[in-house]
Amino acid sequence: MIPPKVILNRLMHRGIDVVTISFEKNDSILSCLKTLPCLTWSQTHKAWYIPYKENVSGIIFELLRDKIFVDYSALKKPGIIENAKQGTPFLKRNEITDAATKNLTPLNEKQEEKLKGFLHWMKSRRYSESTVGTYTDALRIFLRYFQKKEVEEITNEDLVRFNNEYILANKLSASYQNQVVNAVKLFFRTIQLRSMEVELIHRPKRAKLLPNVLSKEEIKNLLGAHQNIKHKTMLSLLYSCGLRRSELLNLKLNDIDSKRGLIIIRQAKGKKDRIVPLSEKMLILLRDYYVACKPSIWLFEGQIVKEKYDKGSLAKVLKQAVEKSKIDKPVTLHWLRHSYATHLLENGTDLRYIQEILGHSRSTTTEIYTHVSNQNIRKIISPFDSL
Repeated sequence: MIPPKVILNRLMHRGIDVVTISFEKNDSILSCLKTLPCLTWSQTHKAWYIPYKENVSGIIFELLRDKIFVDYSALKKPGIIENAKQGTPFLKRNEITDAATKNLTPLNEKQEEKLKGFLHWMKSRRYSESTVGTYTDALRIFLRYFQKKEVEEITNEDLVRFNNEYILANKLSASYQNQVVNAVKLFFRTIQLRSMEVELIHRPKRAKLLPNVLSKEEIKNLLGAHQNIKHKTMLSLLYSCGLRRSELLNLKLNDIDSKRGLIIIRQAKGKKDRIVPLSEKMLILLRDYYVACKPSIWLFEGQIVKEKYDKGSLAKVLKQAVEKSKIDKPVTLHWLRHSYATHLLENGTDLRYIQEILGHSRSTTTEIYTHVSNQNIRKIISPFDSL
């Protein structure tokens, strides 16, 4: 029998020098690794990681001695330190490719210190982990592009150059371009204590896309596709309450107020609490789920007790349901939220209540559902019918 193997690698992750720990799913190995301080899962790299230390391979080797084979050959490759300093990009949608970054020079020590100061400032202001990672990585790429120039000498013209010579040349998205502008603006205002006149920079227009919505029949088939009660309950709760993925996975048992028929969503997007209505039918399903699975802390837990259900596994649950229900559309978890809001509107629910339930700060965000609701559109009679 081939013994299990753990593979170590080193890279920059969200501005931090880390060692990734990759292995096939094994509860015994994971239990041992859980004793390591700061062990964190990276959904992008599909691996666990810890901050880099000189003796990290020895620490892991001692921890897993006589149990598995630890492959740390990647840590000994020539140039690994330089490559780690240069960084492996970690941006939304994996937009930055090796081809785009291979000719960029690594940051010097002074730039690294400035970047680290920016990262610490954002954390102290309690920016979300996603924003910290996105802004740090966007700024890293920007500073690497002007590595030979002192940070104090960078001007508006340089930002225009970067947009034209790097973002447009590499065919990167308008969304990423806006991220860079936002990161640069915040960095110069907080760390350099001077303002970049980003208002003079032409920001790309965001594409105005309609939300993707499934019909009620498609939703019914989708939610009925799974026999597994946990899978069925998770997908049903996403739709029946219009939840975001993170909101579902962060729910705890005491967030369900069955007597009042409410769910309390705590510290969601924008660090806001809100309540959403819980239907009687959904409450019955939740009670059946609780009896069958008996979660201890989180409403939905993974294979390891007291740990949240993995967001990647939830995506697979949806994918299986889509296949079983034979829906020929690229459905994502957020489609369930869009469908919920649209169906509420079609049922005659006031837009102001929908805004509160979804947790939108601005009414204009909620109004987009009026463009996909067929409530009034279907009443329009085409002149073609009168020919």
